[in-house]
Amino acid sequence: MEVAKWLVAVVALYNFGGVVADAVVPSGARMHLRNPNWPPHAKFHNGQSMTMGLCLGLLSLVVLFAPGPLTRPRLALAAATAAVYFVAMLLAPLYPGTAWVDPEFNAEVHRPLGLPPQQVVAGVLCALLAAALALTFLR
Repeated sequence: MEVAKWLVAVVALYNFGGVVADAVVPSGARMHLRNPNWPPHAKFHNGQSMTMGLCLGLLSLVVLFAPGPLTRPRLALAAATAAVYFVAMLLAPLYPGTAWVDPEFNAEVHRPLGLPPQQVVAGVLCALLAAALALTFLR
């Protein structure tokens, strides 16, 4: 279960990436929190999303590294908590009027495998969590 624990921990740490990508890295901040074309309410929801990622990542790490033995249910809870942010990211395009990238930045966003970078990152991280769960429960 040790490998599974560290896979979940890596994904939990990626939950902090929203703040880094949307507020700290200049190119990402220009598209998000520092975008003058975004109305205040859109920035509010960006702040909400970044804070939610921080909280979910931190909660996942607390569950993983709390004193006592790491049980299968605790690992599953940590994995679920780490997954919420990325599952929400993958489902966000289902809402009307949403897009992976604002049209003004579409040309400068690199698309690995022809996909939006958020979709690739979220898919890979969810696959890591599925691998962690498989290692834990399919023995």
